[in-house]
Amino acid sequence: MPHITVPSIIQEYLKLYPVSTAPPLPGNPDVTVFNFVGQQIINENFVTARVDHKFSEKDSLFGTYLYDKTPYSSPDPMGNVQLSTLTARQIFAAEETHSFTPTLINAARFGFNREIVNNDESAKALNAQAANTALGAFANRNASLVRVSTLSDMTGGVGGLATYFYRWNSFQGYDDAFLNKGTHTIKFGAAFERMLLQVQALTDVNGIWIFGDLPSFLQNAPSKFQGGVIGSLTPRNFRQSVIGAYVQDDWRARPNLTLNLGLRYEIATVPTETQGKLVNLRKIGDTLPICGTSSPGCASVGPLFSNPTLKNLEPRVGFAWDPFRNGRMAVRGGAGLFDVLPLPYQFILLETQATPFFQYLSFSKNSAPAQPLQVGPLPAADFDPALLRARSTFIDSNSKRNYVAQWNLNLQYQLTQSLAAMVAYVGSRGIHQPFRVDEANLTIPVKTSAGYLWPQVDSSGNLTSGPNAGNPPNPLNTAYSSIRGMFYKGRSYYNALELQLAKRMSHGFQMQGTYTWGKSIDTSSATLAGDAFGNSISSLHYFDEKLTRGLSDFNVGRTLVLNGTWEIPSAKSWSGPAKWLAGGWELGLIFTASDGVPFTSTWGTGSDPANTLSSDDYAFPARLGGSGCNTLTNPGNPNHYIKTECFGVPVAPDMAFWNQNCNQFPPNLQPNSGPAVSVPFPQCFNLRGNSGRNIMIGPGITSLDFSVFKNNRIKRISENFNVQFRVEMFNLLNHPNFAPPGPGDGNTDVFDGTGAALGGTLQNPGTAGKLIRTTIPERQIQVAIKIVF
Repeated sequence: MPHITVPSIIQEYLKLYPVSTAPPLPGNPDVTVFNFVGQQIINENFVTARVDHKFSEKDSLFGTYLYDKTPYSSPDPMGNVQLSTLTARQIFAAEETHSFTPTLINAARFGFNREIVNNDESAKALNAQAANTALGAFANRNASLVRVSTLSDMTGGVGGLATYFYRWNSFQGYDDAFLNKGTHTIKFGAAFERMLLQVQALTDVNGIWIFGDLPSFLQNAPSKFQGGVIGSLTPRNFRQSVIGAYVQDDWRARPNLTLNLGLRYEIATVPTETQGKLVNLRKIGDTLPICGTSSPGCASVGPLFSNPTLKNLEPRVGFAWDPFRNGRMAVRGGAGLFDVLPLPYQFILLETQATPFFQYLSFSKNSAPAQPLQVGPLPAADFDPALLRARSTFIDSNSKRNYVAQWNLNLQYQLTQSLAAMVAYVGSRGIHQPFRVDEANLTIPVKTSAGYLWPQVDSSGNLTSGPNAGNPPNPLNTAYSSIRGMFYKGRSYYNALELQLAKRMSHGFQMQGTYTWGKSIDTSSATLAGDAFGNSISSLHYFDEKLTRGLSDFNVGRTLVLNGTWEIPSAKSWSGPAKWLAGGWELGLIFTASDGVPFTSTWGTGSDPANTLSSDDYAFPARLGGSGCNTLTNPGNPNHYIKTECFGVPVAPDMAFWNQNCNQFPPNLQPNSGPAVSVPFPQCFNLRGNSGRNIMIGPGITSLDFSVFKNNRIKRISENFNVQFRVEMFNLLNHPNFAPPGPGDGNTDVFDGTGAALGGTLQNPGTAGKLIRTTIPERQIQVAIKIVF
């Protein structure tokens, strides 16, 4: 990197980056790796109780209570801020069973569930700079999160990470009846649940500065800023009810054949909010939303959406067959419809972050009211209500019923008295599933013979042709800087083969092995947020589902699990201390081996190379052929996991196409002053690359857990009294299980916003494809005493 004079404000921000003693990355002398040991403290207090009472031969009652509180603390990813998380839950349940006749029994149940979660709350500054309010973009706030393409995010000062507070209360009532009549066992009943959810989302309250590359950061030349205004981040109190009823008949049609026939009806009310703070654009281009209460900035008052659950009839069938009538073989199968109800979890982030009940600043270097856009306290002009562009929400208001059809068939065979084998097929298909994107407000491209193409613009970002030539293109809705979207048009497909061999406990030994070979495909794996998983793309291109169809973000192709327990025998003739010392030992193991989850290659994240005008910008590269590119990863190489040589910047098919359609002076490349920067033929920044979603598989998982128990039974106290000493070892072999590259880690980009390669070579790797996280912890040993009575 050439010599750069770093502004004082950036020098202050650099104090929030750890100083590494590791050497620079080969081929990239300005970037290195930093590792640190952070202390994680977890305390758990768990209490459970149960009461049973039999009033008479016909009436009995039982009740249970559970309390679990777990505070957890750890440093943030840069070691600047101590984070605190709390989870606490209380569960109460009571059931009264009454026998009307020997063939008719009724069970009535009531339950209450309360959960509290405080997630990623800043507790204190570990680095004094993290509490320096002079660095805040907003008044009286600390340093903002800094996102530099190809680098890990610097999560800012105290309060820099998004913090969420959840308060969940659920009241449940069930009534189930059981009737035996001849060869029929009939079950029928009803259920009701009332859900109360309070959520407060402190989203980006310190703001986020986004830079296209490292030189831009060091020169204080951000490409974007976004952040939530703290005074508008008020709680939301959601209310919703679920009502269900069912009937099921287990009919023993033959001595060796049982049929299961059932029907369930289940509906959910449309979510409401106690103060009416609900927002939805009926059409994504509307200038004003429909709200839950009358307020300035709302078009009118109405429900969040029309209820798609009113016709939720769910038929289900199954069977169990003993073909040889000897109890050694069982063939079972079933199929049914299962509705996916639109419950509050789907709308938490959509409804806590939408105007007019929420304010969120978002502007690029060109659209910022105060110029130039620079790190530091935001000028008053950036808060001018006449210029402020807000964030809104679009939820499909007339969505269709969202359901999953499931089916399965399995064969079980008893090989010996203690050994059984099973082979099974499981399948499902999801219809009208949530398709969640963090940004739906972008310029929609046109489909050409070369792929999807965004409008051609000049170096200033203005259209070069058409009726609006000389002006910049518009996103779908110019009234908002950002629109989070929920489209109920997703599809999912799952098919799997399952094999199992199980040895029941005999002679003190039991073991089971399970192998699953499956594939899950969908058009989107997101519900709560666009990036529900660490490998997710947060705003998929929803305008064409063919582009997003691929392996599910959670797909694991093959999984092998072996587990066993051995109660070590001891000499029966021994007595006294020798008998105690040698007896009661128990060994256990769990071995897991599985494929990794898929991930997606990107380029130019944060610099919008295609000029999509999306606030959640990234681009798909082109997939190249050639030697070695049938596979796209280098297994076993954590420094160069992606074969970056198999990807390229999208290119025009010929010179005529390039001249007529491609951005020859991409706006994201242009300096603040000086001559315009061009790209050579055939690079076409505004052409969507043909590299698909989730076309690469991350590293697999191999783990061995081992346990040693010493049972000390004290029959003088009671027959079942046991003081058990436990030593449990997780990941005994200390095998490193790497997570795949993820968009949040900055290592899925194979090129930066200028088109420069980030992968390096096998000998001199760059940041692309570098594995920096693990999926399971290092070896952990846990020692405990358990008292059973």
